[in-house]
Amino acid sequence: MAMSAADIEAYIHKAFPDAKVSIDDLAGDGDHYACTVVSEAFRGLPRVKQHKLVYNALEGHMGGTLHALALKTSAP
Repeated sequence: MAMSAADIEAYIHKAFPDAKVSIDDLAGDGDHYACTVVSEAFRGLPRVKQHKLVYNALEGHMGGTLHALALKTSAP
């Protein structure tokens, strides 16, 4: 099972409407992505908390339909 980059972006925008999202399919298989998310919601939060927020936004798909997601997060 794979998840499209558009689906990942939709979940992230649902949780962080202001987010600037960039997604690269690392292996061309729909299972291994690198994602950069920039959102004001991350301001003042440690990187681990930022990543947890993004994983939570994916509503349980991480580790299931989405196998690997390398994250970079920051505030604007």
